[in-house]
This record gives sequence, structure tokens and C-alpha cells, in this order.
Amino acid sequence: MSRVLNGKPGVSDATRAAVLTALDVLGYERPTQLRGERARLVGLVLPELGNPIFPALAEIVGGALAQRGFTPVLCTRTAGGLSEADYVEMLLEQQVSGVVFAGGHFAEADAPHEHYFRLLALGLPVVLVNAASDNLEFPRVSTDDAVAVEQAFGHLVSLGHEHLGLVLGPEDHIPSRRKLAALRLAAEAAGVDQISVEHAMFSLEGGQAVTNRLIRSGVTGIICASDPLALGAIRAVRRLGMSVPEDISVVGFDDSNFMNCTNPPLTTVRQPIEAIGRAAVTLLVNQIDGAVVTAEELLYEPELVVRGSTAPAKVRALV
Repeated sequence: MSRVLNGKPGVSDATRAAVLTALDVLGYERPTQLRGERARLVGLVLPELGNPIFPALAEIVGGALAQRGFTPVLCTRTAGGLSEADYVEMLLEQQVSGVVFAGGHFAEADAPHEHYFRLLALGLPVVLVNAASDNLEFPRVSTDDAVAVEQAFGHLVSLGHEHLGLVLGPEDHIPSRRKLAALRLAAEAAGVDQISVEHAMFSLEGGQAVTNRLIRSGVTGIICASDPLALGAIRAVRRLGMSVPEDISVVGFDDSNFMNCTNPPLTTVRQPIEAIGRAAVTLLVNQIDGAVVTAEELLYEPELVVRGSTAPAKVRALV
């Protein structure tokens, strides 16, 4: 520890970061030569900025951090760019006070998790936004995926839809697994036995590709795990010469920006990102201040927003 505090060489970055983090967590002031703005940095690691929900979350988290005197360092994964593990390495080198992850590898059961275990070992304050693999004992703030599906399912069933499709993310995606489990329970309780499920990448193109199969199977209503997936589903319906919602109803998830401006305006399940973002910052700052924070997941209820992409079901022939 003395070599770190006196700025001596021969100390690895990981060891230096661990010692300085320990000082922060225990409430000790860093030595003068190790203070400065870097001690007030917080990493915000996002999977992409193409889905409007992530820039919106970044704005909320960044604003809440600024109010607490911290500066966010935005890290976004891009094809061929830095990996999530690379960003963690970079953030440790910058001696960040903590990290907020949203929609990262922690939500993918088959993805590499070594960088998370390293952060656990270092004791760096971390908060995960939305569902994570069971073996990652970090504080989590999540939208209740089960409630989201129950709301969307109940809405479509109330409109007379009996054959429903579900478009999810990849099969190892934990929030998608939760949505699937919730749909199966809701369908069983309602006596609905015609459920078709497809997995896709979280993109408009992914939603379009798998929706073609759902339409051929005869679905009249489709629930999607993101708004971009839902927009892809609408495109698929139109490319087949059909209409939304006259022929097929579509429900999204997120209520990201401009979903009320689409044609038709998208019925979707709104994530409470304002509350989630502020809660994530509170949990992180409490850890930085040395408070004991539970690793239990905080679940926030979403809200169904009914717009023009859903309507009563009508009987149709298979495509």
C-alpha cells in the first residue's frame, strides 16, 4: 500500500486501482498527489446507442451523477471496437470511483464474465441495470420483465387475439428468458395454447426476419422485446402486403423516443428509465460512500402505453 500512496513504480494497475478503491470505499481521503478529477469519474458502459433507450438512459444517469459531483465516462461497444473487458481495463486505469453497466454481457448467460469477477474481487462499486446472470452478485435495478409481458399479453387477449407471437433477444439473454417464462405462465392461466416464439438479434432487421415466420404460422398479435424489434415486425407485415393493426397487432417494449411518431404509433410497454437511472446512481454513490448495499434486485413496474399498432383480432388465412 505504501508504494501506491507514495506514487512509487513497480505496482500493477490492478493493485493500484484496488488500493485506491479501498481508500474510497472506507472513506479515507486519497493522498494529495493521487486526488483530482479522476477520483470523481464513473464509467457508464452501454451495448449500443442505436436503440434510443440507451442514449435516454445515459442522459438520466449522467445528469444524476453530475448532481452528485461525479463525471460519467461513456463507453459504448461497437463492431470491431473495444470490448466490454477492454473498457473495464481502461476505466480501472483511470481510477474510476465506480461503474454502471446497462444491457451488457452480464445479461448474457453464454458471454464472457471474467471482467465482472475481477471487479467483484477488487471491490469496485458497480451497479447493473436490468437482469443479470445469477452468479454476478452486484446490486441490480431492473424493469420487471414478467409484469411487462403480462401487460402486453393481457392487452392482446382482451382484443380477442388467440394466436400470439413473441419476438425475443438471443436465447442466452436473461431478460428474454424471463419474458418467455412469464408468457408461458400467462398463456396457461388464460387457456391460450397457440404461442409461437422466435429469437433474434436486437435490431430492426432481426425483428423483420423472424416475423416473416410468425406471420406464416398464423399469429394475429406479436409481442416484441424491444421497440426496434417491433418496428422490424411492422416492416415485415407490410412487405407481405398486410397492415398493422388491421391484420396483425404489434406491441413493443421500452417506449423509446419517437415511438409515438411512427406509422402507426407504437403500442409498447414503457420502461421506467427515469426511476431506474436515478436508483442506479443512488446505489452506486452509496457504495462509493462506504454504505453496505444489498445485491438483491430492485424491480420497477413498467406501464403499458396503448397507441395505434394494436386492434381487435380478425380471422385471417395463413400466408
